[in-house]
Amino acid sequence: MSAGDAVLRVEGVGKSFTLHLQGGVRIPVLDGVSLELQAGECVVLSGPSGAGKSTLLRTVYGNYRAEGGSILLRHRGAWLDLAAAGPRTVLEMRRDTLGYVSQFLRVVPRVPALHIVAEALTARGVGTEEARASARAMLLRLHVPERLHGLPPATFSGGEQQRVNLARGFLGRHPILLLDEPTASLDAANRAVVVGLVRAAKARGVAVLGIVHDADTRDAIADRLFPVEPLQDAA
Repeated sequence: MSAGDAVLRVEGVGKSFTLHLQGGVRIPVLDGVSLELQAGECVVLSGPSGAGKSTLLRTVYGNYRAEGGSILLRHRGAWLDLAAAGPRTVLEMRRDTLGYVSQFLRVVPRVPALHIVAEALTARGVGTEEARASARAMLLRLHVPERLHGLPPATFSGGEQQRVNLARGFLGRHPILLLDEPTASLDAANRAVVVGLVRAAKARGVAVLGIVHDADTRDAIADRLFPVEPLQDAA
């Protein structure tokens, strides 16, 4: 995939939530959202808290089912509509095409950090030793000391857990990467590492779509901003 080629097209997507414990009240969050993401660029979602930025990111990833519209991804050389895809196809797409770094680390308990990160490669057929060597290098790059590599991340601080999450996300070699507040729990030194990782990914042709509230980080990685406005304010 060459820089400038479209790899993600969100077309007319909507999403609402129904509060079943409050009489079935329906809360619309997204309505007719359309955006295009190209290989080698970073688009950052902008807008006030509660506007639906995280909802849009999770809908693109398939955690939330879109209500209308389409979410087209370049997957294995063809366009795939994630909004209409079955569960097996969604899992295949996540393994090979679409990576996601959330704010919080959710993993199987008691599994060492090194194995969690390496799994991003072993799931795609990379040998165990090679994957673990790459995982070790990525963890060290993110300042996770080697003494922690053999421990389960549940014992780590919030910042250490986020760095494990980042290591796994950037190691996965996905052509499209979603970032949800990737530097929220990081100090300046580790924010600079993340900036370097994003820039290196873009240079390889990776397309990045993210939420970044830290202004310095956002300015350092974003090629453009995509505004997301609260529906109630737009009414």
